[in-house]
Amino acid sequence: MNPYVLSTLLISLGLGTTLTFMSSHWLLAWMGLEINTLAIIPLMAQKHHPRAVEATTKYFLIQATAAAMILFAATTNAWIHGQWDISQMYHPIPCSITMTALALKIGLAPLHLWLPEVLQGITLMTGLILSTWQKLAPLALIMQTANNAHPHLLTFLALTSTLVGGWGGLNQTQLRKILAYSSIAHLGWMILVSQMAPKMTLLALITYVIMTTATFLTLNNINSTKTITLASAWTKAPTLAGLTCLLLLSLGGLPPLTGFMPKWLIIQELANQGLALTATIIALTALLSLYFYLRLTHALALTLSPQTTSATTPWRSMTKQPTLALSLTTILATCLLPMTPTIFTLIT
Repeated sequence: MNPYVLSTLLISLGLGTTLTFMSSHWLLAWMGLEINTLAIIPLMAQKHHPRAVEATTKYFLIQATAAAMILFAATTNAWIHGQWDISQMYHPIPCSITMTALALKIGLAPLHLWLPEVLQGITLMTGLILSTWQKLAPLALIMQTANNAHPHLLTFLALTSTLVGGWGGLNQTQLRKILAYSSIAHLGWMILVSQMAPKMTLLALITYVIMTTATFLTLNNINSTKTITLASAWTKAPTLAGLTCLLLLSLGGLPPLTGFMPKWLIIQELANQGLALTATIIALTALLSLYFYLRLTHALALTLSPQTTSATTPWRSMTKQPTLALSLTTILATCLLPMTPTIFTLIT
């Protein structure tokens, strides 16, 4: 892709998200979401492969539907209350429609069916943008409107997402689909506490973005998109293969890694709010996700690939990919748990 075109698209992505962050008016927020959608579509379709074109078409139709629902809900709210302000959505019907549209936009279950298929059809780096940056603007709107939403709707979306995110990834062999279901499960954790502890939602989002960025950059570095190709990763980059195991376990939420911190704090918050049953259910659904992360770790560290020799390659060509972002995100994705008391003090 022409570097000038690429720069324009990336700037538009940043502008769309920033516009949604800054806006208190529904029309401006809707405009930011639309800029975001239109900017990523050429990035998704740049390979001119039938799968990429199919994924782009699906993504465009889903995002257009969600945007139309948001505009309809905002107009209905303005008709009822005379208010276009995002925080002034008090009527249950527009509020429920908005929450459903935003859930469709980010891929919360049961409105998730498009996400694994779309992520499977695009490159790893575009998938990284779709899994992290594209979630920020809708999540900002969810956090602003969560106080007026029905708590049962949020709990239903959250628990369904964690269950589907864990269950859907069990049988997958494609790494991008596994990461899509991982994204659905993590979004469920964020949504669950968005009403009672929005700062905890923000913490869960930040840790999710760090861990997902590190995982996508690692898979891009070792050029792996299927479970079977993970078995040969240690012959090309033994150190990176070992760190990838830690990354996957961090995504699963195992202590003493970073991914354990948001899950621990969210379960503690739910218990403090008297929602012991909800906390128990979401903790059990996390075990489903942990199973397929352990399966990937087994394929990466304990399986020999039939295509290669059982020894490390005596020579390795130097990679031309920049590794600074990979190094930083890997460190953050594995070593932040000791900072938990400090972070907990800041968010409470």
